Amino acid sequence: MAGAIIENMSTRKLCIVGGILLVLQVIAFLVGGLIAPSPTTAVPYMSVKCIDVRKNHHKTKWLMPWGPNHCKKLKDFDEAVSRQIEANDIVFAVHIPLPSKEMSPWFQFMLFIMQLDIAFKMDNDLKENAEITLDVSLAYRDDMFDDWEEIAHAIEIRKLKCTFGSPKTVESEGRHYDCDFLPFMEIGSVAHKYYLINIRLPVNDRKGINVGIGEIKDIRLVGIHQNGGFTKVWFAMKTFLTPSILIIMVWYWRRITLMTRAPVLLEKVIFALGISMTFINIPVEWFSIGFDWTWMLLFGDIRQGIFYAMLLSFWIIFCGEHMMDQNERNRLSGYWKQVGPIAVGSFCLFIFDMCERGVQLKNPFYSIWTTEVGTELAMAFIIVAGICLCLYFLFLCFMVFQVFRNISGKQSSLPAMSKARRLHYEGLIFRFKFLMLITLACAAMTVIFFIVSQVTEGHWKWGDMTIQVNSAFFTGIYGMWNLYVFALMFLYAPSHKNYGEDQSNGDLGVNSGEELQLTTTITHVDGPTEVYKLARKEAQE
Repeated sequence: MAGAIIENMSTRKLCIVGGILLVLQVIAFLVGGLIAPSPTTAVPYMSVKCIDVRKNHHKTKWLMPWGPNHCKKLKDFDEAVSRQIEANDIVFAVHIPLPSKEMSPWFQFMLFIMQLDIAFKMDNDLKENAEITLDVSLAYRDDMFDDWEEIAHAIEIRKLKCTFGSPKTVESEGRHYDCDFLPFMEIGSVAHKYYLINIRLPVNDRKGINVGIGEIKDIRLVGIHQNGGFTKVWFAMKTFLTPSILIIMVWYWRRITLMTRAPVLLEKVIFALGISMTFINIPVEWFSIGFDWTWMLLFGDIRQGIFYAMLLSFWIIFCGEHMMDQNERNRLSGYWKQVGPIAVGSFCLFIFDMCERGVQLKNPFYSIWTTEVGTELAMAFIIVAGICLCLYFLFLCFMVFQVFRNISGKQSSLPAMSKARRLHYEGLIFRFKFLMLITLACAAMTVIFFIVSQVTEGHWKWGDMTIQVNSAFFTGIYGMWNLYVFALMFLYAPSHKNYGEDQSNGDLGVNSGEELQLTTTITHVDGPTEVYKLARKEAQE
């Protein structure tokens, strides 16, 4: 009778905890949807054609497109031809941001893509597989009257992928090609108020540099940066969630250390998952407001990679601890086939990220996709990671299927038990299924909201209310995985309550006074799991 009362109380507590977590989850989505603005903003920039008639172009001189010290401008290339100005003397200048505006550290990063306006001419046609060479420089200053300080300078090559929808005849001259956007620049911090980009298109007929690239009319850039309002909401969430996960993590490990036995594998993995979640939560981004930390994007990728690798490993070990025999349980080495693809895939994605954003720490204009070797290398890493991910999910689906099949088969032994112990086992099985369903729901919500954020316009209008879908996706999914880790440590922390003695013949030989806890793995100080004992007895029969 005591066991039944405790089980009913435990089930009620589980429902209460589930309701509280659901409310918090809704709040996480509403914070992004109703309070935060859109995560990013895209700003178009049109370059200004400046004249640089110095004999030595290598000496540093920054050409401003507007302002008190603006450069001498060209309206178009026809004017350059009439004034006998060579292509090597033309500089495309872009000032960031637009006039009367300032950049802010709250913008966090800047990503730029380039679009070329190329006109068709019979005597200057765009060759197939043409490549354009860019001599690009980036500078900054924090006052409109300060001198420009160089950040980076590089010679970059981009492949042109353009199509022409009309017949290439004299009548079609002047029409523009339809060209793909080109990756241009990415910076992991916005520590200064003003930035200046100077772009040259050096021409060398003997070396074939910028020959056969058509008649370039204009260069357009699109700058993308994080919205300051969204950054503040994001930082606030991180600041709030960090102590929340830290507190539950300390409480969880204290409950484990109070046990007379050593921690088991699953308990260690849950604790490691909490550490990886805390690693993501710690709001080190606050320091980026005062320091020029260009490595924050790379650091963020590494933190996310560690968390997702731990999450995938936890799912495998959680399922495995309910189906493997006694010799293989509670040992990490028993999962090398399943955890191996996770390690290989994570390593490939890490190398890919280092080849891209790692190099961009020195050269923000670099892109691994701009060369044949780089593209093949990047695709190789992504394909290997994709194959590892597919193998992982095959392993996981097979293990989940086996666990549910085994549990369903073991339930036939439950009627032979006393009522109290039967309710206890049913509670354990229920909680396992409950966690699996919550896991599937979290994964499904992540995929669904990602798809919705990609196919919608970014916001929904309901009367006078505007809901930012993309912001809700980021804050909601981020809050969801924090709640998931919180729930794991709360529900699977060892308990020190006993459900009383029961000497019924249906107890399958389990001694009285065993611990009543929400974990399905270890419920006895010195013995195997209760569900494992149940499975073992039926297997022997």
